[in-house]
Amino acid sequence: MTFDVFYDFCMSLPHTSETFPFDETTLVLKVQDKMFALCDIDKFESINLKCDPAEALEMREMYPEIVIPGYHMNKKHWNTVKMDGGLPDNLVKEWIKNSYDLVVAGIPKSKRL
Repeated sequence: MTFDVFYDFCMSLPHTSETFPFDETTLVLKVQDKMFALCDIDKFESINLKCDPAEALEMREMYPEIVIPGYHMNKKHWNTVKMDGGLPDNLVKEWIKNSYDLVVAGIPKSKRL
């Protein structure tokens, strides 16, 4: 997956916004101010995605060379996915959507847009 495909897919999800809270190259994608994905826009070597803890472990077991515990993140709830071409784009998109949906589910219904 290229950065452009990643970015376009993330931005196609409802109410997604982008920020650079850490530095000028670390893109953080949010839904209603809650982070669901991040990556370095210059290198685009990996992405971090929020996961259900059980699914996070399953993904790491299925793809041990590609999916690792979230770098600089809560290892229980985040995975780092290497973007070296080892996974089909559709699978990565599914994981991005799962991350997005997990974050949306955590927003109180009264505050969802």
